[in-house]
Amino acid sequence: MSKASPEKSALIIGASRGLGLGLTKELLHRGWHVTATVRTAGRDMGLEEFHAQVSLDTLDINSTRSVEAFVARVSSRVFDVVFINAGIGGPENKTAETVTEEEMTHLFMSNAISPVRLAYKLLPTVKPGTGILAFMTSILGSVTLGSQGFAPLYSASKSALNQLTRAFAAGLKEDITILSMHPGWVKTDMGGAGADIDVATSVKGMADVLEAKAGSGGHEYLDYRGKTIPW
Repeated sequence: MSKASPEKSALIIGASRGLGLGLTKELLHRGWHVTATVRTAGRDMGLEEFHAQVSLDTLDINSTRSVEAFVARVSSRVFDVVFINAGIGGPENKTAETVTEEEMTHLFMSNAISPVRLAYKLLPTVKPGTGILAFMTSILGSVTLGSQGFAPLYSASKSALNQLTRAFAAGLKEDITILSMHPGWVKTDMGGAGADIDVATSVKGMADVLEAKAGSGGHEYLDYRGKTIPW
């Protein structure tokens, strides 16, 4: 695929490592300008060669103060893509029977509530008509397919994200495209070494989907190859 116009710009929320950092690098290689957020400044992300295309900012999506300050800093910007990638794996080997209230609250805030709350605040920064607002979800959030008992709490948090995103999209008056994206089972800290694909394969596919879906409108639940996933 040919490189995108240098006027293309993206805001990647949660880009310090893994898929967020991988997608940032993929878009930069395609000629995009990228604003990428991290929770803590000072991390070496290997973006030095793209210094003219990339800017970094700090954001904790679970902190009201951090969100308000960040939104104020980007309020005058307009992006072709806003991709909300931030999220956590949640407490390992826990079930609804064994999880604590604090663990469950943190999981659902990080994976469902805070991403959609942030999306409302970032709507004015999404380019009208061809702009895309994307959420990083998972196939594990599909109620139709089910998780077969794997990571039940994480799956529940992604189902909640999907439900809240559908409500968000249904009430939208802005002329933009909403995507809920499953990156595949990826070899990251969260996905583990035994996963199906590497980060490069996932982010190349997601970048292709983002470019192909510009201006399509509506709300779709897609994997990194552009295949529709049942809700």
